[in-house]
Amino acid sequence: MLGQWFNPQNTPVVGEKPDYRFSLANERTFLAWLRTGLALVGGGLAVAQFLPGDLLPVVLGVVLLAIGGLVCVRALDHWARAERAMRLGEPLPPSRFPAVLALVIAVGAATLLIAVIVGAVA
Repeated sequence: MLGQWFNPQNTPVVGEKPDYRFSLANERTFLAWLRTGLALVGGGLAVAQFLPGDLLPVVLGVVLLAIGGLVCVRALDHWARAERAMRLGEPLPPSRFPAVLALVIAVGAATLLIAVIVGAVA
């Protein structure tokens, strides 16, 4: 699987070539996930740099950076698995990751909101 991530031309091709529209849709989804990961990385850097305090900004920044990196790796894995499933005529792989990510971001947003309010009051 790792070979397909980095050099799909040298990976043995399985199944039939899917309709290019489906491959392009899979690629657009992959790119959307990369944008999400990049936004989380940027948010992590901003929190670590600009949020007042000593420990909280570092912890939140590291968490956001880690989640951003995880999102990018997960996007790559999902793209490769979806492409393989389309080639083999199998159902697309299910994923709970979007729901988990949405909950993690909601908890993170609530934590940041509290940190900003506490920082403004102090």
